[in-house]
Parts: sequence; structure tokens; C-alpha cells
Amino acid sequence: MNQSNGALKDILRKEGLRYTNQRQSIWDEIRSNHDHRDAEDIYISIRNNGVNVSRATVYRTIDVLVKNRFVRKMDLGEGRFRYEPRLDDKHHDHMVCEETGDIIEYFNQELEDLQEKIANEFGYTVVRHVHQLFVKPLKK
Repeated sequence: MNQSNGALKDILRKEGLRYTNQRQSIWDEIRSNHDHRDAEDIYISIRNNGVNVSRATVYRTIDVLVKNRFVRKMDLGEGRFRYEPRLDDKHHDHMVCEETGDIIEYFNQELEDLQEKIANEFGYTVVRHVHQLFVKPLKK
């Protein structure tokens, strides 16, 4: 999903928000970095790039981007949300290393097929899912 500035303007208008350079810089910052960062990290990075933006604007804009599927919101159970850009609709899951905090993206077709099979056995089809594995390195 490669959203243009026009699409950003449209969703902001729909949400009753003005298009501003600050909001554009928030979207630019998120989509230019494929790390899984929290809102505070995004805010600090934008400020370090010389953009004068408030925390409230960053948080509000991120919420709008999540609501409109420009950004994926992740809960890793640590009391803060992480965000990643949804630049395309290629599905992936996550492994989170409990020792290092590294987040590894992966896709496994067998796992996807198994989830669909299980849902079908109960009379359902998978619409969406979140699959996160919390892992530790193997001891050698």
C-alpha cells in the first residue's frame, strides 16, 4: 500500500485534521524506517531532524495512520505499542527475542495453511490474525 501525499491529505481531511508539514514529516519518518518503534522513538527522531512538532501531534497522527491502515500497531506485552509502516499488504508475522528485544519478521505458508485449516474445522475462515512468537536464543 504505497500511499501518496494525496492519500495522506484525504485521510486527514476525513478525520477532521488539517494537512501540515508536521503531519507529513510523521508519515515520512515512519515509512522511511522499517524498525518497529514506539511513538516516543518516532517523536524523538522527528525532533532530531529539526522538525518542530508536539508529542500530541505525533500520537494523534499515528492513531489516524493506524486507523486508516497506513501503519500497523503491535502490542508486544511490554506496556508500549510499536509501529511499522504498511507499505504493502504482504503479510508477515513476528518473532521477538526476549533477551535482545530484536524483532524478526517471517512468513511461513505451512503455518498460514494450518491456521486456515483449524478455522475451517470450526466453521470459520481467517479474516486477519496476529502471530507473535517470543523466543530466546538456543543454548549451544
